[in-house]
Amino acid sequence: MNDTDLIARCTTILPGHRARTPAEMFGAMAAWCEANGVAHDVYGDGALIQEFERRVAERLGMEAAVFCISGTLAQVTTLRLAADSRGGRPVALHPTAHIFVHERSNYQMLDHFRALRVGDPFRPWTAADIANVPDRLAAVALEIPMREIGGQLSSWDELEAIKAHCRANGIHLHMDGARLWEAAASYGRTVAEIAAGFDTVYTSLYKGIGGLGGAMLGGSRAFVTEAAEWFRRQGGNVIHRTPYVVAAAMQFEARLAAMPAYFERTRFLYDVLRDHPELRVNPARPQANMLHVHLPVGRERALAIRQELARDHGIWPFNRVNHGALSDTSYFELYVGDNLLDTPDGRVREAVALLARALARAS
Repeated sequence: MNDTDLIARCTTILPGHRARTPAEMFGAMAAWCEANGVAHDVYGDGALIQEFERRVAERLGMEAAVFCISGTLAQVTTLRLAADSRGGRPVALHPTAHIFVHERSNYQMLDHFRALRVGDPFRPWTAADIANVPDRLAAVALEIPMREIGGQLSSWDELEAIKAHCRANGIHLHMDGARLWEAAASYGRTVAEIAAGFDTVYTSLYKGIGGLGGAMLGGSRAFVTEAAEWFRRQGGNVIHRTPYVVAAAMQFEARLAAMPAYFERTRFLYDVLRDHPELRVNPARPQANMLHVHLPVGRERALAIRQELARDHGIWPFNRVNHGALSDTSYFELYVGDNLLDTPDGRVREAVALLARALARAS
């Protein structure tokens, strides 16, 4: 059976939120639209989208926010504008930045800006990482939390020091906040407190929120207005944003309210995982509701074990698995959402134990 058939048969799915079929999702959206008298926007002009932009801006503590069809478009546009306004000086990015890892050199190929890789690829940034760059920087883009290293965060003191350095040196400080909502519980701060001192913040409408897609960019009203114009110039001016906005808006408050529970469940999962030496977890303690779990087998064997657990036990332990840095190792990301929240403690322990035993036999 293929993966889609296997996961459909599973009664225990550990990663993420429960996947809704298109019929379920569209049905829920239609009911919400009917209950709330929703009308389509036209090229971003409409009561629903403008009210949702205002709500997101308020949450971020920003003057304004604007919808963008994708985070990729939102981020490179933001950093291009920041660099252009500062004479084309370079932009500092962490080696694991989404722009480097997932965006196929778009910033280079489309002549958006020049980028510098700054810091250690296995650690969050410190203020010294930024301060020690000899070049005059146009912008610094900081991901919160840092997905590619297991959801790690710069410490609060380091984050405040980075903000202070950028402010003192006229550097545009941008946040890749695709999963910003997930960081608040770990920091013990509001989203607005985390975002304070950033010039711009991008956040996703589909990752933790569970929408269909799309993003929001928050910042000053003047910057957001200029960015919106550039989104149009680059093909982002879709006639109706309504499906994306409805899918996010109808569950926005509930998802944010659940974030502390997701984080507590991540702590529980961490305690379960550390009882099994076959499973190595990064980071050392959870810093968001996500973890990377490193395995003592190669990627193909890990996929075979996943298939066995799904077929024989109705357990889906992880989604994508990646090659590890060492030979015959691999790792997967586990985002903690509704699925794990709704799974009984005993079943979680059983699922992890079955995974660990399969790895012990294979390694």
